[in-house]
Amino acid sequence: MKWIVAALSFALVTSGSAWAQAYPTKPVRLIVGGLPGTAPDIIARIVAPSMTESMGQPLILDNRGGGAGLLGAQITAAAAPDGYTFLIVGGGSLVIVPYLTKKPPYDPVGDFTPVTLVSLAPLVLASNLELPVKSVQELISLSKAKPKDLLYGTPGVGGIHHLTVEMLNRAAGINLMHVPYKGGPPAVIDAIAGRVQLVITTVIPLSPHLKASRLRGLAVTSAKRTNVFPDLPTVAESGVPGFESHQWFGIFAPKSTSAAHRDRFYKEVRKATDKPGATAILDQEGQLLAVNGPKALNEFVRTETAQWTKVISQLVAAGAIELR
Repeated sequence: MKWIVAALSFALVTSGSAWAQAYPTKPVRLIVGGLPGTAPDIIARIVAPSMTESMGQPLILDNRGGGAGLLGAQITAAAAPDGYTFLIVGGGSLVIVPYLTKKPPYDPVGDFTPVTLVSLAPLVLASNLELPVKSVQELISLSKAKPKDLLYGTPGVGGIHHLTVEMLNRAAGINLMHVPYKGGPPAVIDAIAGRVQLVITTVIPLSPHLKASRLRGLAVTSAKRTNVFPDLPTVAESGVPGFESHQWFGIFAPKSTSAAHRDRFYKEVRKATDKPGATAILDQEGQLLAVNGPKALNEFVRTETAQWTKVISQLVAAGAIELR
């Protein structure tokens, strides 16, 4: 009898091992929370060829633009947790957008399995050349002298750009006034023309205008300086200690996805981003590679959620935004 039990146990172990090694046995879908050419799409296209080769199965990119990544997240939340559906999306879809709605279409914490952070993208605060400031400290002083006189443009209400400046308002005790636009480029154009004095967006829309001296860079919002503009200080360096904000992009799976499938996908992402050229492409896009794994991403999401829900609550209480 003992040898029968031992044989059965061995069979179960070896069959389980073989099953784990066999995964994946069919194409894997990576839902991209953005249209072609957006940051999540660019990252997905960096890793897809290498992951397809390494996994032995195609990594199929499924672009689902709309709702600031909300649509892609909603589809992922409803997908089967079988290890064949993953999501790459901007962090706002999980730590900002759901908290701006009265009835979010998914639970931003309970409906997803964190896989890994991929990259961080600092925001850049820039000014019109006619504004008599050359640093964040000078901006704070001018704003205190002229409360509500200075306008800043962003790509829209309730996004990371808007919330970042509102966090700066509270940290510095100032009142820069928000002017939302339908995207970053129109806000940049109006800042150059002087219709708003300030603009905040990611590196790419601002880069040619900063290099051509059509706008003046004041600071980046991340904890570290960006490789694209290494001479541009951070907001924290500029006299607002502890200030940090950035866009970020991470990979998630539906809730209840097995740890084995999650970990295999994470390892494949890490292998793909470790290859020569991946970091260089992200640098060109104004992003910093930050692959960190499931546990670290889980803690990161909790920290980000606490930070941004606090800002959202303050804005709602002040009547500055309304929940949709």
